[in-house]
Formats: sequence, C-alpha cells, structure tokens
Amino acid sequence: MDLIFKALLGAAVVVILAALSKTRNYYIAGLVPLFPTFALIAHYIVGKGRSIEDLKTTIVFGMWSIIPYFVYLATLYVMVDRLRLEASLAVAAVAWLMAATVLVTVWVRLHS
Repeated sequence: MDLIFKALLGAAVVVILAALSKTRNYYIAGLVPLFPTFALIAHYIVGKGRSIEDLKTTIVFGMWSIIPYFVYLATLYVMVDRLRLEASLAVAAVAWLMAATVLVTVWVRLHS
C-alpha cells in the first residue's frame, strides 16, 4: 500500500507540472520539484533515529547541496542554446553529478 501511495504521489506531481507548464505562469513548474518532500522524509528519519547534532549536520549539508542544483541549472541555461533539449538535459545532469561528487568529497574530508 505504501508503494502505491508513493507512485500516486509521483504521478500527481507530474500532472501538476504538466498543468502548470500550460498556464500563463508556466515558470512556476520550476518551483514544484523543489518542494522538500524527500527532505522532510530524510529529516524526520534522521531526527527520530539520531541525535539533534546529527540532524543539524544533515540540515547544513542540505544547504550546501543547493550548489550542485545551481550548477545543473546554470549548465542547462547555457546548453539549451547550443544543443538539442535532450542532450542539454544530459549534459546538465552530468554537471550536477560532478558538482555533487565534489561536494561529497570535500564534505567527507572536512568532516571526518
């Protein structure tokens, strides 16, 4: 039942995104995926299972995780003028992966 609920939730988000993309305020579709659904779940799980300090560390790391998302957006913004949409999305996703790898590597070195 839990898996069905999650699938329906994901489908609902896709429907919302599709509907928003057809409105006059289509750009709001870029905000919907940033609703902290998974962050809420992660913070609840960490907050219930670990110390407050561990939760605060998770929150701070989450703040830094905005950097790979910014790298993704900046890369996509530049690439959509140069490549097909699918290729631009792929390049931006690789840029996100690279930035996320750097973030995790630096974080581990500074906090171990």
